Amino acid sequence: MAGKEVTKTQEMIYELRVSEVMTRKVIAVAPATPMGELRGILRDNRISGTPVVDDGNLVGIVSIEDFINWMSDGRPGCPVADRMTRQVRTVYDDEPLVQAVNKLERSGFGRLPVLERETGRLTGVMTKGDIISGLLKHLEVDYRNAERRGARSSHIFEDIIADRSLLRLEYQVRGADFSRAGSSASGLKTSLGRLGIDPQITRRVAIAAYEAEMNLVVFTEGGRIRAEVDPSLIRLVVEDSGPGIPDVEQAMEPGFSTAPDWVRELGFGAGMGLPNIQKCSDRMRLDSTLGKGTRLEIEVLMEHRDDAE
Repeated sequence: MAGKEVTKTQEMIYELRVSEVMTRKVIAVAPATPMGELRGILRDNRISGTPVVDDGNLVGIVSIEDFINWMSDGRPGCPVADRMTRQVRTVYDDEPLVQAVNKLERSGFGRLPVLERETGRLTGVMTKGDIISGLLKHLEVDYRNAERRGARSSHIFEDIIADRSLLRLEYQVRGADFSRAGSSASGLKTSLGRLGIDPQITRRVAIAAYEAEMNLVVFTEGGRIRAEVDPSLIRLVVEDSGPGIPDVEQAMEPGFSTAPDWVRELGFGAGMGLPNIQKCSDRMRLDSTLGKGTRLEIEVLMEHRDDAE
């Protein structure tokens, strides 16, 4: 099972929301702020760029690069509005962190303004440094909680006397409900943890379940995730009656996505769902029929096996 290990940090990127790592105290400027004042603002606050806000609404972003370019050819008294970037990449405060990380990487920017989804108003800023600091903070909290749980943790199947035992968990997922996207995978992860399942196994199952859940939210009107847990493996069965997948082989290619532009703007549909599921699973089977729906079966073995596919 080489290459299938999932770190606690990778798991948390799927679990956390942007609001849990972003900087809430935002240093912003108005469109009318003179460019000549920008250097002092950036220097005093030790930042390399800042959002431009008009009456609480984000209208642009201005960076140290914009200031340098203005210094070389700009006119005295030039307002920030004349030099700022108006087409701004943003993230929403309730977005899963994994989607925001992908967006930050694709944009190539050092920071992304964070908006409140319902109002569209600026509520924070997220940088790579914020992501690292947020992950470290939550890792510390998780480590303390794990220490407190350590003495009580046990594997449920060790206490059961039976020829065969099977636990089934089921979750209903609603299509296009982005505010709850990931909640089923989170609930499954919590349940597996309470059952005493090995943390490494739990991480792999949780990430696979998250990616499968996002596919239901983005591409279908909804569906069902069923988890079957027995002493040897965890099996996820994900079913929907959606439009189906035209080309399964193409859908498995990293980066390929049929998500519409508006879904991509929300931070979803990056085309890594099925490849990530395959990386986390020991066995994966995908059956899809156009106009009828899709059935995805994922298996994660309880114990490492070198011959697992």
